[in-house]
Amino acid sequence: MRPVRLDGAEHAASRRKEFRISDPRTNERIRVPEVRLVGPGGEQVGVVRIEQALKLAQEAELDLVEVAPNSRPPVVKIMDYGKFKYEAAQKAKEARRNQANTVLKEVRFRLKIDKHDYETKRKRAEGFLKEGDKVKAMILFRGREQSRPEQGVRLLQRFAEDVAEFGTIESTPTIDGRNMVMIIGPLKSKVDAKAEANARRAERRRGPQTEAAEAAETSAEVSAEENTKEENA
Repeated sequence: MRPVRLDGAEHAASRRKEFRISDPRTNERIRVPEVRLVGPGGEQVGVVRIEQALKLAQEAELDLVEVAPNSRPPVVKIMDYGKFKYEAAQKAKEARRNQANTVLKEVRFRLKIDKHDYETKRKRAEGFLKEGDKVKAMILFRGREQSRPEQGVRLLQRFAEDVAEFGTIESTPTIDGRNMVMIIGPLKSKVDAKAEANARRAERRRGPQTEAAEAAETSAEVSAEENTKEENA
Protein backbone atom coordinates (compact mmCIF):
# COMPACT_ATOMS: atom_id res chain seq x y z
CA MET A 1 0.00 0.00 0.00
CA ARG A 2 1.37 3.36 -1.02
CA PRO A 3 1.66 6.01 1.71
CA VAL A 4 -0.91 8.78 1.46
CA ARG A 5 0.64 12.08 0.47
CA LEU A 6 -0.82 15.35 1.61
CA ASP A 7 -1.19 18.25 -0.80
CA GLY A 8 -0.02 21.72 0.25
CA ALA A 9 -3.24 22.79 1.98
CA GLU A 10 -3.67 19.50 3.84
CA HIS A 11 -0.04 19.52 4.93
CA ALA A 12 -0.38 23.07 6.25
CA ALA A 13 -3.55 22.13 8.13
CA SER A 14 -1.77 19.15 9.65
CA ARG A 15 1.08 21.36 10.81
CA ARG A 16 -1.35 23.86 12.32
CA LYS A 17 -2.85 21.09 14.43
CA GLU A 18 0.58 20.41 15.88
CA PHE A 19 1.74 24.00 16.36
CA ARG A 20 -0.67 26.93 16.30
CA ILE A 21 0.68 30.23 15.07
CA SER A 22 -0.17 31.84 18.40
CA ASP A 23 1.90 29.32 20.34
CA PRO A 24 5.34 30.58 21.40
CA ARG A 25 8.43 28.68 20.35
CA THR A 26 9.69 26.27 22.97
CA ASN A 27 12.87 24.30 23.66
CA GLU A 28 14.59 23.09 20.45
CA ARG A 29 12.21 25.14 18.28
CA ILE A 30 14.01 28.28 19.48
CA ARG A 31 16.65 28.56 16.76
CA VAL A 32 18.76 31.61 17.62
CA PRO A 33 22.37 31.75 18.79
CA GLU A 34 21.76 33.87 21.90
CA VAL A 35 18.84 34.65 24.20
CA ARG A 36 18.12 36.83 27.20
CA LEU A 37 17.25 34.30 29.88
CA VAL A 38 14.75 34.70 32.72
CA GLY A 39 14.81 32.05 35.44
CA PRO A 40 11.78 30.09 36.72
CA GLY A 41 11.37 32.49 39.64
CA GLY A 42 11.51 35.59 37.41
CA GLU A 43 15.17 36.28 38.11
CA GLN A 44 17.19 37.90 35.32
CA VAL A 45 20.00 35.56 34.27
CA GLY A 46 21.18 37.69 31.36
CA VAL A 47 22.30 37.02 27.79
CA VAL A 48 23.48 33.44 27.30
CA ARG A 49 24.01 30.98 24.46
CA ILE A 50 20.89 29.04 23.52
CA GLU A 51 22.68 25.79 24.36
CA GLN A 52 23.25 26.96 27.93
CA ALA A 53 19.64 28.10 28.31
CA LEU A 54 18.37 24.72 27.10
CA LYS A 55 20.71 22.93 29.48
CA LEU A 56 19.49 24.96 32.47
CA ALA A 57 15.87 24.25 31.53
CA GLN A 58 16.58 20.52 31.22
CA GLU A 59 18.37 20.44 34.57
CA ALA A 60 15.34 22.07 36.19
CA GLU A 61 13.06 19.58 34.37
CA LEU A 62 11.15 22.50 32.88
CA ASP A 63 10.66 24.08 29.45
CA LEU A 64 12.39 26.96 27.74
CA VAL A 65 9.72 29.30 26.35
CA GLU A 66 10.24 32.31 24.07
CA VAL A 67 8.21 35.13 25.66
CA ALA A 68 9.47 38.13 23.63
CA PRO A 69 10.51 36.98 20.14
CA ASN A 70 10.92 40.51 18.75
CA SER A 71 13.50 41.58 21.33
CA ARG A 72 17.19 41.56 20.43
CA PRO A 73 18.15 39.01 21.54
CA PRO A 74 14.82 37.23 22.11
CA VAL A 75 13.72 36.86 25.72
CA VAL A 76 13.13 33.32 26.96
CA LYS A 77 11.92 32.00 30.30
CA ILE A 78 12.30 28.70 32.09
CA MET A 79 8.84 27.48 33.10
CA ASP A 80 6.38 24.59 33.17
CA TYR A 81 4.85 25.23 29.76
CA GLY A 82 1.99 22.76 30.21
CA LYS A 83 0.91 24.46 33.43
CA PHE A 84 1.31 27.89 31.80
CA LYS A 85 -0.95 26.92 28.87
CA TYR A 86 -3.58 25.44 31.19
CA GLU A 87 -3.73 28.54 33.39
CA ALA A 88 -3.86 30.83 30.33
CA ALA A 89 -6.72 28.77 28.86
CA GLN A 90 -8.65 28.92 32.15
CA LYS A 91 -8.25 32.71 32.34
CA ALA A 92 -9.39 33.11 28.73
CA LYS A 93 -12.39 30.85 29.37
CA GLU A 94 -13.38 32.83 32.46
CA ALA A 95 -13.02 36.12 30.57
CA ARG A 96 -15.21 34.83 27.72
CA ARG A 97 -17.84 33.57 30.15
CA ASN A 98 -17.98 36.90 31.99
CA GLN A 99 -18.17 38.79 28.70
CA ALA A 100 -20.93 36.53 27.38
CA ASN A 101 -22.98 36.80 30.57
CA THR A 102 -22.64 40.57 30.96
CA VAL A 103 -25.65 42.48 29.65
CA LEU A 104 -25.73 46.18 28.78
CA LYS A 105 -28.70 47.72 30.61
CA GLU A 106 -29.94 51.18 29.69
CA VAL A 107 -31.04 53.97 32.03
CA ARG A 108 -32.42 57.14 30.42
CA PHE A 109 -32.45 60.64 31.88
CA ARG A 110 -33.86 63.99 30.91
CA LEU A 111 -31.61 66.97 31.48
CA LYS A 112 -34.21 68.52 33.81
CA ILE A 113 -34.95 65.38 35.79
CA ASP A 114 -36.74 65.71 39.14
CA LYS A 115 -35.32 64.27 42.35
CA HIS A 116 -37.77 61.38 42.67
CA ASP A 117 -37.24 60.21 39.09
CA TYR A 118 -33.47 60.48 39.50
CA GLU A 119 -33.50 58.35 42.65
CA THR A 120 -35.63 55.73 40.90
CA LYS A 121 -33.16 55.54 38.00
CA ARG A 122 -30.20 55.42 40.39
CA LYS A 123 -31.63 52.51 42.36
CA ARG A 124 -32.43 50.65 39.16
CA ALA A 125 -28.87 51.14 37.92
CA GLU A 126 -27.45 49.95 41.24
CA GLY A 127 -29.54 46.80 40.92
CA PHE A 128 -28.11 46.13 37.45
CA LEU A 129 -24.54 46.68 38.66
CA LYS A 130 -25.05 44.42 41.68
CA GLU A 131 -26.08 41.66 39.28
CA GLY A 132 -22.85 42.12 37.33
CA ASP A 133 -24.33 43.94 34.31
CA LYS A 134 -23.07 47.11 32.65
CA VAL A 135 -25.17 50.26 32.63
CA LYS A 136 -25.54 52.63 29.70
CA ALA A 137 -26.59 55.98 31.15
CA MET A 138 -28.19 58.14 28.46
CA ILE A 139 -29.35 61.75 28.53
CA LEU A 140 -32.01 62.66 25.97
CA PHE A 141 -31.58 66.29 24.90
CA ARG A 142 -34.56 68.34 23.77
CA GLY A 143 -34.39 71.37 21.51
CA ARG A 144 -32.01 74.00 22.84
CA GLU A 145 -30.71 71.63 25.52
CA GLN A 146 -28.26 70.37 22.90
CA SER A 147 -26.41 73.67 23.22
CA ARG A 148 -25.69 72.94 26.90
CA PRO A 149 -23.70 69.67 26.85
CA GLU A 150 -21.75 70.70 29.97
CA GLN A 151 -24.95 70.27 32.01
CA GLY A 152 -25.28 66.75 30.70
CA VAL A 153 -21.70 65.99 31.66
CA ARG A 154 -22.33 67.25 35.20
CA LEU A 155 -25.45 65.10 35.53
CA LEU A 156 -23.68 61.96 34.35
CA GLN A 157 -20.68 62.63 36.59
CA ARG A 158 -23.03 63.03 39.56
CA PHE A 159 -24.72 59.77 38.60
CA ALA A 160 -21.36 57.98 38.38
CA GLU A 161 -20.40 59.24 41.84
CA ASP A 162 -23.74 58.11 43.30
CA VAL A 163 -23.28 54.52 42.05
CA ALA A 164 -19.51 54.36 42.64
CA GLU A 165 -20.00 51.75 45.37
CA PHE A 166 -21.16 49.26 42.73
CA GLY A 167 -19.59 50.38 39.44
CA THR A 168 -16.91 52.43 37.75
CA ILE A 169 -16.84 54.50 34.56
CA GLU A 170 -15.75 52.48 31.50
CA SER A 171 -16.65 55.09 28.89
CA THR A 172 -16.72 58.81 29.71
CA PRO A 173 -19.68 60.99 28.58
CA THR A 174 -19.78 61.35 24.80
CA ILE A 175 -22.26 62.86 22.34
CA ASP A 176 -24.21 60.31 20.29
CA GLY A 177 -26.48 62.18 17.89
CA ARG A 178 -29.04 64.05 20.04
CA ASN A 179 -28.03 62.11 23.12
CA MET A 180 -25.14 61.89 25.57
CA VAL A 181 -24.07 58.46 26.80
CA MET A 182 -21.75 57.03 29.43
CA ILE A 183 -20.97 53.37 30.22
CA ILE A 184 -20.52 52.16 33.80
CA GLY A 185 -19.12 48.69 34.42
CA PRO A 186 -19.80 46.56 37.50
CA LEU A 187 -17.13 46.15 40.16
CA LYS A 188 -17.98 42.45 40.40
CA SER A 189 -18.18 39.93 37.58
CA LYS A 190 -21.46 38.30 36.63
CA VAL A 191 -20.25 35.01 38.09
CA ASP A 192 -19.28 36.55 41.46
CA ALA A 193 -22.52 38.53 41.66
CA LYS A 194 -24.58 35.41 40.98
CA ALA A 195 -22.65 33.43 43.60
CA GLU A 196 -23.26 36.13 46.22
CA ALA A 197 -26.96 36.28 45.35
CA ASN A 198 -27.24 32.50 45.73
CA ALA A 199 -25.46 32.69 49.09
CA ARG A 200 -27.87 35.38 50.31
CA ARG A 201 -30.87 33.31 49.23
CA ALA A 202 -29.47 30.25 51.00
CA GLU A 203 -28.89 32.32 54.16
CA ARG A 204 -32.48 33.61 54.08
CA ARG A 205 -33.82 30.07 53.70
CA ARG A 206 -31.62 28.86 56.52
CA GLY A 207 -32.52 31.75 58.85
CA PRO A 208 -35.94 30.67 60.21
CA GLN A 209 -34.79 27.07 60.67
CA THR A 210 -31.70 28.18 62.56
CA GLU A 211 -33.72 30.49 64.82
CA ALA A 212 -36.22 27.71 65.55
CA ALA A 213 -33.41 25.29 66.39
CA GLU A 214 -31.76 27.82 68.71
CA ALA A 215 -35.10 28.51 70.43
CA ALA A 216 -35.70 24.78 70.93
CA GLU A 217 -32.20 24.35 72.33
CA THR A 218 -32.70 27.23 74.78
CA SER A 219 -36.07 25.83 75.88
CA ALA A 220 -34.51 22.41 76.50
CA GLU A 221 -31.74 23.97 78.59
CA VAL A 222 -34.29 25.88 80.70
CA SER A 223 -36.38 22.75 81.26
CA ALA A 224 -33.31 20.75 82.28
CA GLU A 225 -32.30 23.47 84.73
CA GLU A 226 -35.80 23.56 86.28
CA ASN A 227 -35.83 19.77 86.64
CA THR A 228 -32.47 19.89 88.39
CA LYS A 229 -33.76 22.49 90.86
CA GLU A 230 -36.83 20.37 91.64
CA GLU A 231 -34.69 17.28 92.24
CA ASN A 232 -32.39 19.20 94.60
CA ALA A 233 -35.38 20.57 96.50
